[in-house]
Amino acid sequence: MKQPLHQQLDEIGARQNAGFYKDQVPATLYQNLRYSARPYQQEALGRFAWILHEFPEKSQPMQLLFHMATGSGKTLVMAGLLLYLYERGYRNFLFFVNSSNIIEKTRENFLNRASSKYLFADSISLAGKRVRIREVENFQEASPEDINIVFSTIQGLHSRLNTPRENSLTFDDFEEQKLVLLSDEAHHINAETKKGSELNAEEKEEAISWEGTVNRIFQAHPDNLLLEFTATADLAHPEIARKYSQKLLFDYPLRQFRKDGYSKEVKVLQADLPAFERALQAVVLSQYRRKLFERYRKPIKPVLLFKSKTIKDSHAFFGEFVQGIKSLKKGRLEQLKRNAAQQAGDQQLLFGDDGSHTLYQAFRYFEQEGILLENLLAELQDDFSEDKLISVNSKEESEQKQLAINSLEDEQNAYRAVFAVDKLNEGWDVLNLFDIVRLYDTRDAKNGKPGKTTMSEAQLIGRGARYCPFRLEASQPLDKRKFDEKPTHELRVCEELYYHSAYNPRYVQELHVALEEIGMTPEEGEKRNVSGARGTVSKVQRHRREDLTGLPRTILEHVYEVRFHTGYTQSSPVFGTSAVPIAKAESRLYLLPELGQHVIRKAMSRLPFYQFDSLQKKLPSLRSVSEFIASEAYLGGVQLKATGRPEQLQQLTQEEKLYLAQQVLEGIAKAMAKEQLS
Repeated sequence: MKQPLHQQLDEIGARQNAGFYKDQVPATLYQNLRYSARPYQQEALGRFAWILHEFPEKSQPMQLLFHMATGSGKTLVMAGLLLYLYERGYRNFLFFVNSSNIIEKTRENFLNRASSKYLFADSISLAGKRVRIREVENFQEASPEDINIVFSTIQGLHSRLNTPRENSLTFDDFEEQKLVLLSDEAHHINAETKKGSELNAEEKEEAISWEGTVNRIFQAHPDNLLLEFTATADLAHPEIARKYSQKLLFDYPLRQFRKDGYSKEVKVLQADLPAFERALQAVVLSQYRRKLFERYRKPIKPVLLFKSKTIKDSHAFFGEFVQGIKSLKKGRLEQLKRNAAQQAGDQQLLFGDDGSHTLYQAFRYFEQEGILLENLLAELQDDFSEDKLISVNSKEESEQKQLAINSLEDEQNAYRAVFAVDKLNEGWDVLNLFDIVRLYDTRDAKNGKPGKTTMSEAQLIGRGARYCPFRLEASQPLDKRKFDEKPTHELRVCEELYYHSAYNPRYVQELHVALEEIGMTPEEGEKRNVSGARGTVSKVQRHRREDLTGLPRTILEHVYEVRFHTGYTQSSPVFGTSAVPIAKAESRLYLLPELGQHVIRKAMSRLPFYQFDSLQKKLPSLRSVSEFIASEAYLGGVQLKATGRPEQLQQLTQEEKLYLAQQVLEGIAKAMAKEQLS
C-alpha cells in the first residue's frame, strides 16, 4: 500500500535541514499578515508551497487537507494561502462552510480592518503593488488585480448554483478561470463518503447536494485547488482514511498543540450543588482572574459559558441567574468563603484539587488586597448584570450577536457570560473563556465508551482551552503557557480552563476518556490514568503472540490504582450550612479475583475487548474465560490498589466491586492495545 502523503512529507522534511518547509515561503509574505505565524503554521504553508511546485506526483485538479487542532489558527493559514496563491496567479477564492456564524467570523477575519480579529496588514503589498481583498457575489464581477472572495454556506452554495438568479453564482463562473476552494470545518462535506447503511434518506439527499456540488465545481478546471480545513476529520473511518490517504498534507493534532503549550490546561471541577451555586463559584473564580490580570496591568476580561441541555432550560437558567445575582447577599459570600476555607484545610482530598482550594485562594486574595465582601458583592452585581449577559440559543441569531460573541476579547465588549446549548460547538473563536458551567447532569456512555454528547462536550472544552495570550516580560512567549514548572505562581490559574460539573464521578471519568481521545489530556506510554490515579508502567515491548502464555509481564507487574470518592458530598452539600467532615483516605491491595468471578465476568461483558474470540486472537494459549479470570498468568495475578473510606474498603458493595473490576479491565485493555504483538 502506498505510504500516506503526510508521512511521505514527514520523511522528506526529516532528510532536509530543520527549516526546510519554512524556507519554501518567502519572508515577505508574513509581512502582509497582522500576526506572526507560529512555527507549525509556517510549516503548513511551506508544505503546501513545496507540494505545489516540487512534488512529482501531484494531481490536477489538486485537493489537500489541513488537519489542524481546534484553536491552532487554521484561518491564519488560510490568510497566508490567499497571499501565496495570489502571487502565483490565482485571483478567485470560494470560501464555504456548514455554519453561517463561521461565515460572519471569517468575514471579520478577512475584510474588516477595524476588527481585532483582522488577519492582514493594514496595507497589503504583493509583487510590488497594493492589493485589496474584496467580497464578491460572483466571479463575473471579479477584479484581476485583487483577491476576490465569495463566502457561502454549503447549503447556500448548492441552492445558488441549482436555482440561479440574476447576479448570482452559476456553474458558468467556474469553467473559464481557475479557482481556489477553501472549505472550513471540512468534515461536513464528507457525508457521501460514509456510504451505505450509515446514511438515512435525508442524509443521502444532503450528501448528493453538498459533496456532489463541491466536486462539480472542483472538477471544472484542471488548475483548481480544493483546500480543506478541519480539526475533526474522522480519519479512523475506512472510507475517509482511504479518501485522504494522498490528500492529507499536514496533521497537527490537539495532543501536539497542547504539548507544545499553545492551550490552557483543563481542570474538571465537581460540586454536589444546585446549578446556581455552582455558577456562583465560577463567577467568583472569574472575578479572581480579572483581579489578577488587573494587578499585572493586563486588559483581559475573563468570560464564562453556561451550557444547558435544551433551549428551554437555557432560557430558564438565564432568568434564574439574573435574579440570583440581583438578590445576592453578603452572607451568601461569607458562607462560600467559610466552606472554601474548610475544604482547603485538608490537602488529602481523593481527587486532588476539586476547586475548593482555588476558591479559597480567591477569597484570600480579595482579603489581602483589601477587597471587602461588600465591595466584591457590588462588583459581581455590576459585572454580571443582565446587560452584560448574552444568550445565543435560537437557530437564527442576529448578525450583531454573532459579532459580539466573536469579539469577546475586545475592550469595548462588556459581556462577561454567554448562555448557550450547542450553538457554539463550531466556529467559536474566543480566547478569554476560562470557565464552562455544565448545568445538567446526564450521561450517555455505552459499553464504557463516551457517548456523542460527552464527545461534543470534550470538543467544546478543546475550543475553550485556546490560550489567552499575555506575558509578564519580553523574554516570555506571548501565546504559550509559562507556568507549567511554577504551579504555585498566582497567574497559573489564568492558564487554566475550569469545567464545572455536578458531582458525578462516572460522568467525569467518561469525560476524561473523551478528553484523552481528542488530545486534551496526555495519553503517554509511560503513564496510565485509571479513575484519576496515575501509576508508572514499563516501556512497551514487542511480543510474538505464539510465545505468550499469559499477559505480558509489564501488565502483570503493574499495580492498578482505583480511587473512590469518600461519598460525604453525596449526603451533604460541599458548601452547605453545616460542617461536613473531611474523609481520610485509606488504601488496600487486592488480587483481582478477590472481587468475585461473577463480578469480573460481568465487567468483561461490558467491554468489547474481552469477547473471548477476540481475546484468543491476542492470547492464543488461552483456553477458557475461567482460566483467564483465575490463572495467575492472566487476571489471577493482577493486583489493584483501592483507595477510599476505611468502612468502604472493609465491606465493598457489589456495585463498588464491579466499578473496581471495570476500571482495572479498562486499564489492562489500554495497556494491551499499546503492546506490540507480532
